[in-house]
Amino acid sequence: MAGGGPGPPRPRSYEEYLQEQVAARDLHYLESEAVARKLVELGFRGSGNVLRREEFEAQVAAAVVAAPQKSLASVGKELKDNFLRALAEREEANLTGKISSIIFIRDQNSRRQEVSAYIDYAHRLTTDDFEVYFSGKKRLFPRNTDLSFYNWDRNVSTSHSSPNYQVIAENACGLLFKNKSDRKTINVDPKAYPGDDTTRTPVETHLYLHVVIYDHIVRRGT
Repeated sequence: MAGGGPGPPRPRSYEEYLQEQVAARDLHYLESEAVARKLVELGFRGSGNVLRREEFEAQVAAAVVAAPQKSLASVGKELKDNFLRALAEREEANLTGKISSIIFIRDQNSRRQEVSAYIDYAHRLTTDDFEVYFSGKKRLFPRNTDLSFYNWDRNVSTSHSSPNYQVIAENACGLLFKNKSDRKTINVDPKAYPGDDTTRTPVETHLYLHVVIYDHIVRRGT
C-alpha cells in the first residue's frame, strides 16, 4: 500500500493527493484510477488516515497564505520580443497553478542542428532563473530533459514526464500530454482539437524559428 499521512499536502489538487496514495497493484486489479482514488478517500486503500476534501483545501489555503510571495522574474524588465511578452503574461498564472502552459520551440542549436521541444513552462519556472531570460542575457531553449525533445538532424528523440504532465508518446493520435492535476489531455497536433480547456497560440518571434504556446486551464476537483 502507498504511504503518506495527513501532514501538510504538497499536491495542488485533492485528486492528485489521493492519486499519490494509489498503489500500482491497486490499479492492476481495479483498472480505474477514479475507483482507486475513491477507495483511498474512503479509507480502504492508502494510509487509512486520509484528509477529507475540506481539510485538504484548508491546509492548501493556509500554506499559500503562509508562504513568502515570490516576485515575478518579468517585473521591471524591458521585454523586446513577442515571445518574452507572452511568457510574462503567463508567468504568474503558471506559478500559482491557474494555468499550465506547454511551450513548443523549434530552432537551431550551437552546432546549427535543428532541434525542438515541448517545454513544461510551470516546471521550468521552478528550476530555471528566468531573470536571465527576461533580461535577454540567455534564451529559453530546448533540452533533452523537457517533456519531448527532438534533434531533426540526428533523428534523436527523448521524452520525460514532468511534475505537471504525463507524456503519452505511443498513441494513434500522435504525441499527447496528460495534465496530472485534472487528468485532461492536450493534443499538440496543429490540425487537431487541442483538448478541453486548452488553447493553442502561435507566437510571432525574432528569437526562434517557430513557437507555439498551449495554455491549459487547470480545473480542480474534476
